[in-house]
Amino acid sequence: MVQELAYHDIYAALDFQVSMGADEATLAAPVDRFALSKALMEEAREKAEAERSPAARGTPAVVPPPKADPIGDARAMAKAAATPEALAQSLAGFPHCELKQGARSLVFSDGNPKARLMIIGEAPGRDEDIQGRPFVGRAGQLLDRMLAAIGLARDAEDAADAVYITNILPWRPPQNRDPRPEEIAMLKPFVERHVELIGPDALVLMGNISCQAMLGRRGITRIRGTWTETLGRPALPMFHPAYLLRNPGAKREAWADLLSLKARLRGETPP
Repeated sequence: MVQELAYHDIYAALDFQVSMGADEATLAAPVDRFALSKALMEEAREKAEAERSPAARGTPAVVPPPKADPIGDARAMAKAAATPEALAQSLAGFPHCELKQGARSLVFSDGNPKARLMIIGEAPGRDEDIQGRPFVGRAGQLLDRMLAAIGLARDAEDAADAVYITNILPWRPPQNRDPRPEEIAMLKPFVERHVELIGPDALVLMGNISCQAMLGRRGITRIRGTWTETLGRPALPMFHPAYLLRNPGAKREAWADLLSLKARLRGETPP
């Protein structure tokens, strides 16, 4: 028979264990203090993160807008255009080029879209911005005389004698400054699609900006007159008529380039 202990005896036994350093009752299974500590730390971390979240503060989370991709958007918009007219509309709706904010007109093209020859200039000037057509100022008048000298014209009905003209940039840069590299890069997909839709037999790249955009090269005084290729088509770099107005002595080289162009279009050996 188990002897019952009085209350004061039990209390005295417990007090003795406490005085000896015991601070917990013995459990049936061992306690993993390391796992318990890790669990408590994880719980504290999750609680802290929850308190820092916008939802816990009653503030909706702000999702950053997607990063703009002007070149990617230009490629997609240009590819979707099935006609030159649709391409012009796509350009007009292109949202990334700030040049159109200060320009009066979208200068898209001029000439016969069935022409065998396509001329790519640099960017519109003041007269072009006013009229909405490329090459209509003094440089444009000189270009018309140069083309007429070899039997070509932008208003010719016969595709063999016609010329189609466009620019790298469709909007006039402020104060006629040179186009910037990022402007050329974002608008080049439209130029490439433009060439694809027109399908000319040959290209003329007039001036440094056109050569930089389409060939990745500058130095028009070195590369002019030498036939090369871009977009799968023969291309001839030439002096820009504006350069010829400033440097009349270069008209001799320009005439040689025109004769080379005439021979190429006729399938003859260049002089």
